[in-house]
Amino acid sequence: MAGPETDAQSQCIGIRKYFNSYTLTGRMNCVLATYGSTVLLILYFKLRSKKKKKIQL
Repeated sequence: MAGPETDAQSQCIGIRKYFNSYTLTGRMNCVLATYGSTVLLILYFKLRSKKKKKIQL
């Protein structure tokens, strides 16, 4: 039986095929992208250099 997910998936093209709110896979990809970008931002700010530049007048 074809459910609503297969119908919605067939109409989506491009990036909408992977990031949509109609299918479980699309919702999962949106959540994973959000979590991934949040983790990358946290790692970037934690691992960047702690050295402060001296301002010379």
